[in-house]
Amino acid sequence: MRFRLLIAILALFIAPLSHASSSRPQEVYTGIYLMNLYDLDINQYSFYADFYLWFRWKGDLDPTNIEFVNAVEKWGFTQNMFYDTARVLPDGYSYNGMRVEGRFYHAFELSSFPLDRHKLDIRFENVDHPLDSLVYIPDTAASLMRHDFIVPGWNIGTGTMRTHSNFYQTNFGETDIDGDTFSNFTFQLIISRPLSYFLLKLMLPLLVVIIASLGGLLIHPSYIDARISLPIGGLLSCVFLQQSYSDAIPDVGYMVLMDRIYLLSYILIAVIMLRVIVVGNATAWGKYDNVAVLCSSDRRRSFWLLIIYLIISLILVLLA
Repeated sequence: MRFRLLIAILALFIAPLSHASSSRPQEVYTGIYLMNLYDLDINQYSFYADFYLWFRWKGDLDPTNIEFVNAVEKWGFTQNMFYDTARVLPDGYSYNGMRVEGRFYHAFELSSFPLDRHKLDIRFENVDHPLDSLVYIPDTAASLMRHDFIVPGWNIGTGTMRTHSNFYQTNFGETDIDGDTFSNFTFQLIISRPLSYFLLKLMLPLLVVIIASLGGLLIHPSYIDARISLPIGGLLSCVFLQQSYSDAIPDVGYMVLMDRIYLLSYILIAVIMLRVIVVGNATAWGKYDNVAVLCSSDRRRSFWLLIIYLIISLILVLLA
């Protein structure tokens, strides 16, 4: 009698534990190996990626039926499975994978252009099983990209994997449900533009134009035509230089870093032109008797204007 009572008590404790164990979502260890990333199109907010994806799991649910939630141009997508059916590994885990190639969407934030830094991501979820049934776990034991991986014109940062829950705040027209939550697997790759692109291709030509414009203050005040022609030429050069880099980025509703530097350049050139006009008029009307003092004053102004321009430009870069 006592033996039967002991068995009944044990059954009461074991039943909830077994139920809790069976209700846990199936864990799927997931890894990625990036082979190529190309056709990075900022104007179209997208990029092409070619990579391997694999899954290891224990359970009856198939984790390979996935949807890439930030995929675009799905008609050109390719997904080639490793095996027709999952292979059982010696440790008892089921295993399968695929090679994927396709275009993915990314909302490029360009406020820091040309010192912009982006986190390109590839995200997918299981089509059939929500979070309470299946969850993806990053397989951190493997490399994330090939050792000689490059993206021409960009510096390659670190790659990371993470998972989070993604709740859809809609029932998709099914009135018997309120919405569902899925396990979202995300691979992120950080890329940034080289500093040399900013310094040599964008800032250096602009700096030459600014120095040439300031040269107008170094010419004798009696040569008014020569003095005014330099800042006017600098103004036109700035317009063309700004147009050349603007074609490389999409139209956005805010000013990028390079726009702010060019705005500063326009203000500086306007100040130079006003100074040339004021001095030219004063000289023509005979308001200045000592022209040598005037020339010395303009030389000092040109030096300090250049210093102020460089300091403000540096502050704009640091705040980007």
